[in-house]
Amino acid sequence: MLAHLPNYRMTKQHNQQFPAPIKRSRRWSLWIGVCLVLGAIAYQSQDYLQQNDQNGRAEHENNKSGKGRVAVVAKPAQREDVPIFLSGLGTVTGLRTVTVKSRVDGELIRVAFQEGQIVQAGQLLAEIDARAFEVQLKQTEGQLLRDEALLKNAHIDLERYRTLLNQDSISAQQTATQEALVKQYQGTVAIDRAQVDNAKLQLSYTKIIAPISGRVGLRLVDQGNMIKASDTNGLVVITQVQPISVLFTLPEDQIQQVMQAFHAGKKLIVEAYDRSGKVQLGQGSLVAVDNQIDLNTGTLKFKSQFDNRDAALFANQFVNVRMQVDKLKAVVTIPSAAIQHGSIGTYVYVVQNQEQVTVRPVQLGSVSGDRSIVTQGIQSGELVVVDGVDKLREGAAIKLIERNAEAIPKPVNRQTNQP
Repeated sequence: MLAHLPNYRMTKQHNQQFPAPIKRSRRWSLWIGVCLVLGAIAYQSQDYLQQNDQNGRAEHENNKSGKGRVAVVAKPAQREDVPIFLSGLGTVTGLRTVTVKSRVDGELIRVAFQEGQIVQAGQLLAEIDARAFEVQLKQTEGQLLRDEALLKNAHIDLERYRTLLNQDSISAQQTATQEALVKQYQGTVAIDRAQVDNAKLQLSYTKIIAPISGRVGLRLVDQGNMIKASDTNGLVVITQVQPISVLFTLPEDQIQQVMQAFHAGKKLIVEAYDRSGKVQLGQGSLVAVDNQIDLNTGTLKFKSQFDNRDAALFANQFVNVRMQVDKLKAVVTIPSAAIQHGSIGTYVYVVQNQEQVTVRPVQLGSVSGDRSIVTQGIQSGELVVVDGVDKLREGAAIKLIERNAEAIPKPVNRQTNQP
C-alpha cells in the first residue's frame, strides 16, 4: 500500500483540481445558451418576414384601392396675354411744395387754416396787423394829391406864358423854364403814384394767401407772434397732392427697354404698391426721365404722375413700383408655385392620366404676378402640380384634390383617360 501511495496522491490531487461533473455541466450550459440564441434569432427573422409580407400585401391593396397615393393639387397651363412689368423702389413727392412766408414784418393776428387741411390757390391762410401799412398808404396818397395840384397849377401858368409869348409880352426863356417845371411836377406825380401802388402792395401782403392748391402741414408760427420777411422757417408748408409724383429708379440694364417704349410715344402705366407689395395705392403714368445714370448705384431715375384722388399717397412715402413696358400675346403660363429647381435644372411635375406624375424640364420667360411664362416644355392645358410636391418622384402615384377641400380621388376612365 505504501508503494502505491504516491500515485494515489497524484490522482486525488488531479481529481480535486478538475472534477469531471463540473466540466460536463459547463459544456452543457454553453450548448444550451447557443441553442437559445439561435432560436430567438430564427423566431425574430420569421416574425420580420411575416410583417414585411403583410406590409407588402397592405401596400399593394392600398395602391389598388388608391389609398396609398400622394394627394396633390394641380393647375392647368394656360395660354393668355401677359403684361411685362419692371419693378423698382420709389418715393412719393409732392408735385409742388411751397413754404409759405410773410413778405412784410408785423404781428400775426389771425391763422385762417386748419392743420392738414386741403386748401385752394388764393385761399386766405393768415393775417398780419395792417394798421401801420394803412397809415403809410394814406401818407403817399396825400403826397400824390399835393403834387398833382402843383402840376395842375404849373400847367395853367404854362398856358398863360404861351399866350403872352404869342403876344410878344414875355420872353421865350421864361416860357421854357415853365415847361421844364411842368415836366418836373409830372415826374414827381409819377413817383407819388408808384409810392401809392407800393403802399397798397405792402398792405395786401398783410393777408397771406395760398400760392398753390394742396395740403397744408402743421403750422410753424402761432397767432400773436411777431413775424418777419427774413424768417427762414415760414408759416406753413403746402404740398400739392392731387396730382402727386412718384420718383423711382431702375437698373441701367433695363433702361433701353423703357426708353424704346417711351420715345415711341407709348403711355407707360406705373403702379404704386405699399411696403409689403400687396396693396395697390394708385395707378399713374411715366412723365419724365432723368438725364444721367447714378454712378454709385448704376440706376436711372424716373418720374411718374398719379391723380391720387383718394389721397392714398403721401409725400415722402416709400412705395414699390411696377411699370408695364410691354405685353406678350398668347403665351403659355403656369403658376409659379409649380416651378422646382434641382440637379437637372428647372422642372415641374406634370400629371399623366390623372394617376401619376412625370418630371418635365422647362424653360421659363418673364414672371407676371404669381404666374410664370413657359417658353418650352409645357403645352396649354397640361396639369402641373402646385401643392404636395415634397413627396413626389418620377412616376409617383397621385390623387388629385381641390385646394381647401377633402382629398377624394376622382373617378378615372382608363380607356379614354378622361375623368
